[in-house]
Amino acid sequence: MNDTYNIVTDSPQETIELGRKIGSMLKGGEVIALTGQLGAGKTHLIKGIAAGAGAEDSDTVNSPTFVIVNEYQGRLDIYHIDAYRLESIAEFEVLGFDDYCYPNSIVVIEWADKIEAALKTINYIRIELEHSGESTRKININNCPEYLDL
Repeated sequence: MNDTYNIVTDSPQETIELGRKIGSMLKGGEVIALTGQLGAGKTHLIKGIAAGAGAEDSDTVNSPTFVIVNEYQGRLDIYHIDAYRLESIAEFEVLGFDDYCYPNSIVVIEWADKIEAALKTINYIRIELEHSGESTRKININNCPEYLDL
């Protein structure tokens, strides 16, 4: 595993393009935990990851706040979990998280800081997004596999 990548994007489109680059390099079996304040760019990054992973409907990617999990099909199956409304780790576990983790899938979790303790037994990529200006974002990517050459 590589240490950390620290990347700055200057627009929502650059954040999407970073996600596209990440998604194109994923092999399957990855879990990506996203953290950051409201409006930090998590959904834009996921739009790009979905596009890079070959999702046919990447333009329709949105936060699954009310349904909790959205699914997108492509080169890899993408399970987009939104933990924002979850009240506990037990609620996360009831979702059947393990059922989404298989070699031909990617699991991307928004608001992962709310359930991160449930991930402690697995190896996951952690991406922190933060505001650094009106449209500028600082993106810190931790625990990257070697094949994610950013």
